[in-house]
Amino acid sequence: MLVEFSVANFRSIKDEARLSLVAGPGKERADSILTVESRAESSARPLRLLPSAAIYGANAAGKTNVIRGLRTMHDIVLGSATSGPAELPVSPFRFDPACKDQPTTFEVMCIADGVRYQYGFRATRSEITDEWLYAWPSGRLQVWFERRNGDATEAPSWKLGGKLTGDRQVWKRATRPQALFLSTAVSLNSTQLLPVFDWFRKRLHVAGVGGWNPIFSVNYAKNSESDVVGFLAEADLAVADLGVVEKKILPDQLPEEMPDELKTFLAGGKAVDIFLKHQPREGQQAELEMDEESHGTQKMFALAGPWLDSLAEGNVIVFDELHDNLHPTLVRFLVSRFHDPTVNQHGAQLVFTTHDTSMLDRDLFRPDQIWLCERNDRLETSLFSLSDFRPRRGIENLERAYLDGRFGALPYIRSSDRTSD
Repeated sequence: MLVEFSVANFRSIKDEARLSLVAGPGKERADSILTVESRAESSARPLRLLPSAAIYGANAAGKTNVIRGLRTMHDIVLGSATSGPAELPVSPFRFDPACKDQPTTFEVMCIADGVRYQYGFRATRSEITDEWLYAWPSGRLQVWFERRNGDATEAPSWKLGGKLTGDRQVWKRATRPQALFLSTAVSLNSTQLLPVFDWFRKRLHVAGVGGWNPIFSVNYAKNSESDVVGFLAEADLAVADLGVVEKKILPDQLPEEMPDELKTFLAGGKAVDIFLKHQPREGQQAELEMDEESHGTQKMFALAGPWLDSLAEGNVIVFDELHDNLHPTLVRFLVSRFHDPTVNQHGAQLVFTTHDTSMLDRDLFRPDQIWLCERNDRLETSLFSLSDFRPRRGIENLERAYLDGRFGALPYIRSSDRTSD
């Protein structure tokens, strides 16, 4: 489970932007709150987490950069222990020259295998400058490691806590300046650090710019076809069944302009044709190939696998512009799966950006689930929660108040006062 994520000096985010999924004290929608029992003494209160967070804001305000920040952290964790690229994929804040050579900061607090962890690092394009990991395996803080690479006037410094077991000195010596200690240690068989690494590898799923490729849903349907069909039917897409046909790729099926080396590589491989079967009330069932379906149906099919898998496994889904090509009712359907305790039985969470203001509804969200992104005149992104405004329940219409500018995070449209001669 995701507890918090923060990022600083990344793209349009200069100062720290922190997204928290810790539920506030309010009792609204209490049935959807995810409760995590503490491993501390029995008197400790359980941690209450939110099943979703929606990020609103004007175009170019930085919503996507929050998602990119989490994706970049995910990619560095998974890839830094390998030889990898010459430069780390960080992009400092561009509109202040002082930020150019400063490190970007990433940090998450998460729950993995019932233990709370706080893990983060700072990185420039050439090196990891700092890295740290704290854990609460028995309810009390343990410092597992702290690392600082140093600079021309300062030697690298390490603090390896007494609770961190294994070949610590071997892992330390094997960690390159461009690599994370966490990733390096796991690649060298650290079982103690594996749950944190696996949280990024198995539990955190950040969609790319175009969402998910439908192949994930195809593979999911091979074992759970009825679940995928049921998901699409529940979304009122009139899908009665689906078909998947695998076939070999023949050289003459490839475009003539494709390079010969690529043709040789692809020829003999397998392609997949997907058919959705529709049954009208009266008439014969018909099959449509996926490219014959509407863009919304194609997107819903691509989401079916990740949604069903995440709800079954307790994963964290992060998605940019969930509303694209979807009717607002379908977006509500997707979000509500995470809010329904009979469906979300394993602590799955959804973080997404959207412009769909019809979902600014207290029947769907608590105020602490709604986040707002705003850009100031220095082109800096700030991220803040709607709960900071303490909207009055039963009195304030959230959608109307947002569109009226009550909470900010709206585009400012300047009128043109041109006059003709």
